[in-house]
Amino acid sequence: HGVRLFNRVGRNIELAQTGYRFLPEAKAVLDRAAAARGVLEDVSQTIAGSLSIAASQTIASYWLPRRLAAFHEAYPAVKLSVTIGNTRQVETNVLDGRADFGLVEGRTESDILRRATVDEDRMMLVVARSHPEIPMMRAGNLDIRALRWIIREGGSGTREALEDFAHSQEVPPVELQIFLVLPSNEAVRQAVEAGAGATIISELVVARSLAEGSLRAVPVELPKRDFAMITHRDRQPSLAQMALKAHLAGKAEVPASAE
Repeated sequence: HGVRLFNRVGRNIELAQTGYRFLPEAKAVLDRAAAARGVLEDVSQTIAGSLSIAASQTIASYWLPRRLAAFHEAYPAVKLSVTIGNTRQVETNVLDGRADFGLVEGRTESDILRRATVDEDRMMLVVARSHPEIPMMRAGNLDIRALRWIIREGGSGTREALEDFAHSQEVPPVELQIFLVLPSNEAVRQAVEAGAGATIISELVVARSLAEGSLRAVPVELPKRDFAMITHRDRQPSLAQMALKAHLAGKAEVPASAE
C-alpha cells in the first residue's frame, strides 16, 4: 500500500509512527496463526478410527504405500487396511460397503460413485530386449496384429488401456493374438521379460526393468490415464475418511467436522 512502517536510523531500523499504529494488528495476525496451528495439531491427534481402502494393483503396489506411510505419521490413531483387486472388483467393494473408498486406474460404471482424479499414470508398450522389431503398416502404425500379447484379466484397468489402444489403431481387440492372460502386473512383466510377447503396462511397473535393460519400450504415443478416488455418494464420510481423501488428493487443509 506504499506505507512506510520502518525508518532507518544509522545502522539501526526503528518503527515509524505508522508502524506503531499497525503493530497491534500484526501481533493479532501472528496470534491467530499460532491459534490455528494449535487447532490443526489438536485435530491431527483426535482423528481416529479404522479405514478400509480397496485399490487396483498398480496403485496399491507402486503409488499408495509411501502416501499411506506419510498419512500414518500425521494421523497415528487411524488404522488402515488395504485390499487389492482390479478396477471392477474395487468398484464392487465400494458399492457394497466393504471399502470406505477405492483407488482405480480404469473406468468405473456406476453412477452412484463419486470420482476424483488424484494423479496421472503413463502407459508404455514394452517387449523383451531380444524381441524382434515390430513391423509397420502402410499408414505408419504398428502392426499390432502381428504381436503376441500378454494381458491382464477382464475388469483390469491395464487391460482396458490395451483395448483402448487397439481401438485407436482401428483394430478390434478380438483380432489381437492373446498369448497369455495373467492375474497380476508382476506376472505380466516377468512373462514379457522372458520373451513371451508384448504388453501395454504402467511405467511404474516396468521402470526398473527398462533401466536394467531386460525390457525395452516401443516408441508409440499412448494416452495417460488417471488414478482416481471413488466414493459412494450416499455415505457420509467420517473425519478419518475426509483426512485421508485430502491427503491422497494432495490438499493441505484438514477436514472440518461432518455435520
